[in-house]
Amino acid sequence: MFDINAVRKSFTTSDGVNLRYLEAGTGQPFVMIPGWSQTADQWHSQINHFSKTHRVLALDMRGHGESDKPAHGYRIYRLSKDVREFIEGLDLTDVILMGHSMGCSVLWGLYDLYGADRVSKFVFVDEPPSLSNNSTLTPEGLTQAGAIFTPEATFGTVVALAADADGSVTTGFVTGMFTPDCPKEIVEKSIALNFKFPRDKAAELVLDHIHNDWRDVMARITVPALCIGGKGSFVPWTSVVWQAEQIPNGEHDIFEASDGGSHFMFMENPSQFNARVERFLK
Repeated sequence: MFDINAVRKSFTTSDGVNLRYLEAGTGQPFVMIPGWSQTADQWHSQINHFSKTHRVLALDMRGHGESDKPAHGYRIYRLSKDVREFIEGLDLTDVILMGHSMGCSVLWGLYDLYGADRVSKFVFVDEPPSLSNNSTLTPEGLTQAGAIFTPEATFGTVVALAADADGSVTTGFVTGMFTPDCPKEIVEKSIALNFKFPRDKAAELVLDHIHNDWRDVMARITVPALCIGGKGSFVPWTSVVWQAEQIPNGEHDIFEASDGGSHFMFMENPSQFNARVERFLK
């Protein structure tokens, strides 16, 4: 649906799930993990740009995009294991890993399980360390976490997604992740790609996703990491700054809303986004 100069390939996980991915370029591996219900195609501007200097591999997670839709495995740690198996299966080393939204949580889960083995750098794009705004969080913890889902909102969202027969819930959800100035065709294509993930499984995964707290992972990340946020995003940009400050070799960049700084700043302002990531990789 987007103009992408890449070849679509397949990888099979240990539990028999066929994952599809886009590959382009040669050189140091640069693996891109999309967010919840998103697809590899949405990294189109990054694939086309970074494949000039790197071997880019953008993965559709299980259930997402062109990958298989099994009846099981819709938990963050299973997705983290899928990424690990993908890296090992292709024998990738010195890997740059970039995750967007829930893709960051998948990478935090990967680090929690396997450390920085085979990884040289991380790029975390617009995800708070914890989404669940619950009574166990102190005011300080709430600021750190960037939590935005109360228990009522969590279960209300899950129920609504699972019953989203006409697609209106998903359409409203995704539309709100872009700035009002984003070209309509980008928003519409993104919404269409979301529907490649069955809504009942999308609801199952988001329930697990919301209830993870990754704050304790940040200080243990031993490789350089760039954390990117946006002032026009629903993700509190202050939590993105906080996570970068906890990572020993962390740095951050916050897009202004006027610069397309939405949850999808890498689609709304790819030139600025790509230039910032490029500086980090040098």
